[in-house]
Amino acid sequence: MIPHLPNDFLQVPLAHRALHDIEAGRPENSRAAICAALAVGYGIEIDVQLSADGQAMVFHDYALDRLTPQTGAVRLRSAAALGDVPLTGGAECIPALPEVLNLVAGQVPLLIELKDQDGGMGPDIGPLEDAVARALAGYSGPVAMMSFNPHSVGRLAEILPEIPRGITTSAYTPADWLLPRATCDRLREIPDFDRTGASFISHEVEDLRRARVAQIKSSGAGVLCWTVRSPDQERQARLVADNITFEGYLPALRP
Repeated sequence: MIPHLPNDFLQVPLAHRALHDIEAGRPENSRAAICAALAVGYGIEIDVQLSADGQAMVFHDYALDRLTPQTGAVRLRSAAALGDVPLTGGAECIPALPEVLNLVAGQVPLLIELKDQDGGMGPDIGPLEDAVARALAGYSGPVAMMSFNPHSVGRLAEILPEIPRGITTSAYTPADWLLPRATCDRLREIPDFDRTGASFISHEVEDLRRARVAQIKSSGAGVLCWTVRSPDQERQARLVADNITFEGYLPALRP
């Protein structure tokens, strides 16, 4: 049975990488950004990467370079070492997923994106999905999971069948992706939606008019989108999407 995506995920705007604002001292995926979203009542979207010792860390990039003063691959450092890496523009370090779950504690919808660990959207996955499953054991708040990699979503269906899962989707313009054109062409058509037992997609906002998005929506599945950056873009997105993932402005809590 495909788990139903709770209505809150279709109604409460989702703060992209939490309610981050570097000028206000709230880096992406930081505790400060999460607390800011909680204070307003927004839903929260976060990203997770894998540490060297198999822990889920709340961090977007594969390398430390953009978001911290340090360099190198996230996956080469232990969770403890990553927990000591400061986030640029804030007063804290990289959090682990269990810390974030304790902080959110079911107060708002939490959407967890698992970053592709294969490197090419292929089948070399498993440890990150297992780490997320361990962290979510006993968590009772509204939570859903997604990934660009359909193999990851399929793995989530096996180990966390009761938690709603979706595919993060895109126009897959080859110039924007470090992937073979054939892979982009395949993923663009979202061919794995039914196979993975997905209940929603989160689609690139500029590509919402794609026929395949309409087909998925007509089946009764949820359609979220990323990343909305203005009220005008939100108005256009909501002509298709049920809900938005946003950053850079403050949308109404209940449109």
